[in-house]
Amino acid sequence: MTAAAPAPHPLLTAPVAPTLARLAAPNLIGMVASTAVSIAETAYIGALGPEPLAAAALVFPMFMLMGMMSGGAMGGGVSSAVSRAIGAGDIARAEVLARHGALIALGFGLIFTLTLTLFGGALFHLLGGRGETLRLAVTYAGVVFSVAVAIWLLNVMASVLRATGDMARPSVVMVGGAALQVVIGGSLCFGWGPAPALGLMGVALGQATTALLSTTAFLVILRSPRAKIRLRFLGPLRRDAFADILRVGAPALLSPLQTVGAVLILTAIAARFGTETLAGYGIGSRMEFLLVPIAFSVGVAALPMVGIAIGANQVARARRVAWTAGVMGGAGLGLIGIVLAIAPGLWVSIFTRDPGVAAAASLYLRFAGPAFVFFGLNLALYFAAQGAGRIGGPLLAGTLRLVVIAVGGWALLANDAPDWTLFALVAAGMVTAGTASVAFVAMTPWGPRPTTRSA
Repeated sequence: MTAAAPAPHPLLTAPVAPTLARLAAPNLIGMVASTAVSIAETAYIGALGPEPLAAAALVFPMFMLMGMMSGGAMGGGVSSAVSRAIGAGDIARAEVLARHGALIALGFGLIFTLTLTLFGGALFHLLGGRGETLRLAVTYAGVVFSVAVAIWLLNVMASVLRATGDMARPSVVMVGGAALQVVIGGSLCFGWGPAPALGLMGVALGQATTALLSTTAFLVILRSPRAKIRLRFLGPLRRDAFADILRVGAPALLSPLQTVGAVLILTAIAARFGTETLAGYGIGSRMEFLLVPIAFSVGVAALPMVGIAIGANQVARARRVAWTAGVMGGAGLGLIGIVLAIAPGLWVSIFTRDPGVAAAASLYLRFAGPAFVFFGLNLALYFAAQGAGRIGGPLLAGTLRLVVIAVGGWALLANDAPDWTLFALVAAGMVTAGTASVAFVAMTPWGPRPTTRSA
């Protein structure tokens, strides 16, 4: 009597749009919790005075870069490889990939720790840190980046869980960690209850403690005998496993650099137009960053659905998931963008009463708001392409956006263009990236990659 064929993975048969919405919901909750922590910590540090706030501002870009690299880039590479193995029915390989993903996280975490320990002072000095601000920045970074390995591990382990279609438990850990971070950071910052008042270092210790606790929680989940994919510490190193992850994860590291580069260029251009334009750009672009969790949530939900479909050689379904995610991400951000373009005061009035700044910020939203649909479309397709293991197109789209912004910004400054042209340039960059992503994803052939097994 022949054994019955194993049942297909649920993500191969479930209806696409409802499943994407169901998987995206817990991700969105987790991302909102993380955003709330950032707001709370900014308020804590702001209450300490200008020098701690300036010190944290110097460290924040490197911290965000590490988060984007470990979660969205290399984490996406791990999730892509693991989900494709699951789709192919090879659970043993999925567990091998999970172990190699943890090793990659360990290596990158150590690089961040060593880099910021050895060169943090020089880096923050280059960014403008001086005197007490520089001293606080170096000390703050020393605490936060001492647990860089834990931060990389928790993001990679969350990606392994998401690769199985489990979005709930990573979000539970994120929400629980967010609550702890707010309480611990506030207690150690201001000396609530029996805790000592450590100021900025208290906030840093809250971040470090939460990272260690969250990493421990993920280890417990993935080491459980009931885990769908179990993280096993022992086993041989395999070149093909590293290659499968890095084929997607390594190029994806360019995406955070593209994002940071675009922001730096636009900020520098805005500063040339004057204080009011710079402040207005800052208010408008803050909304852009707050919208990222919506597209991120849909994209991260699409990634394992695409990866499992590719692993099972269901290319048509993988593409259907990708396009559905793109529409959902674009529609969600586009709707908000249209509302803000029509009524920018809903957002702008929260931050300023200055007429000049408010006018500049409103102008930003009137130009950029309608382009948010392309922003959401691009982000969602970026993660879907990771699931397929074909990340080149979205990365090239990001490069084109950067080129448009750099060349366009140079042209604006060279011709003494009015300030509204800067905001039109922001919109043009979003439209370029979104349109190019659609074109490149449509043209790129998808399908399982042949894998060479090595002992």
